[in-house]
Formats: sequence, structure tokens, C-alpha cells
Amino acid sequence: MRRVVAYMLVSLDGVAQDPDEFVLDWDEAMDADLADVIGSQTTVLLGRGMHDEWARFWPSSDIQPFADFINSVEKLVATSSALPGTWPHAHAIEGDVLSAVEALRDGEGGDIGLHGSLTLTASLLAAGLVDDLRLVVAPRVAGAGRRLVPEGTPPFSLELVSSAATPSGSLLVHYRVARHATGSSVS
Repeated sequence: MRRVVAYMLVSLDGVAQDPDEFVLDWDEAMDADLADVIGSQTTVLLGRGMHDEWARFWPSSDIQPFADFINSVEKLVATSSALPGTWPHAHAIEGDVLSAVEALRDGEGGDIGLHGSLTLTASLLAAGLVDDLRLVVAPRVAGAGRRLVPEGTPPFSLELVSSAATPSGSLLVHYRVARHATGSSVS
């Protein structure tokens, strides 16, 4: 069974929207953590907005280790309209997104990455389809913006796998989403 791993940059107050506004320092420990996260991912899930934004930025970027990874990995996009076809390895998810993610999890392959797509991440968390949360918690309060876990999300528990502080003061936190025997989230 494959794992869905959500990698998110968040402020201390839980804001995940526009991380460039609150992640002010990026250091070698954060690079190493990102390389560890993406090293086992063979598929990435994206919402349409993130796909469109990243399809304009990443193909010409030399920011490593992410540029080579995101440009070459299979990208499955939650969208109801056709993709322009300009970003290699990007394909629209056909049919129900939750069913498609369940089928991916039951298939063969490496981890399934979930990067930056807040609406998609929230829906997969609510459906119990995220296995791991890998967070970079910036030492800054954003004050306003969309949060990683929006109000109204069904409660769930997390098990700490690891945590570390970086030289620039961010926290690298790896949580596993706790499950009942039936696979649903623990409340």
C-alpha cells in the first residue's frame, strides 16, 4: 500500500497560504528534509490552482532539490477542466478524486506526495486519505490567511514520528495520521 504524504509550509499560527510571506529563511536542514520527503515519492497530487501556478514557475527553475523532482515526477491534478498540456507528466484525475486517490493508495509504487494544494489537502484529510503530515513550521505568526486545517474539519489524531529544529529556527515535524482498524481517522 502506498502512503499519501502531505508536505506543507506553515506559520506558527497554522497559516499555509502564501508561505513566501512567512518562511523568511531557508537553510540546509530544510533542504535535507525536503530531499528526504520527495526521495520516496513517485506521484504528486495537485489542485488545479497549484498546478497552474507551478506549471508557470518550476519548468524554468533551478531551485534544487525540488525543481528536478517536480518537473520529472508524475503529477495528477484534481480539476474539472482539461489541462493545457504544457507541463510534462501532468495529467487530470478522471472521475471522483477521492476514489482515484484510494485506488492510487491501493496500487504499487512509491509514496504519493501532496504539496501546497490547500483545498485538496483539506478534502483528503477530512476523508482520512492522508497518511503522513510533514510540516515545516516557520517561526513567524502570519496573522491571517488560509490554514492547513480549516474550521469544520472532522477531528483526527496524529502520532509524532520525528521533530527537529533547523538553524534558522523552523521546526521540521513528521506526523503519522492515527487510524482506527477500519482505516478512518481517530477522533
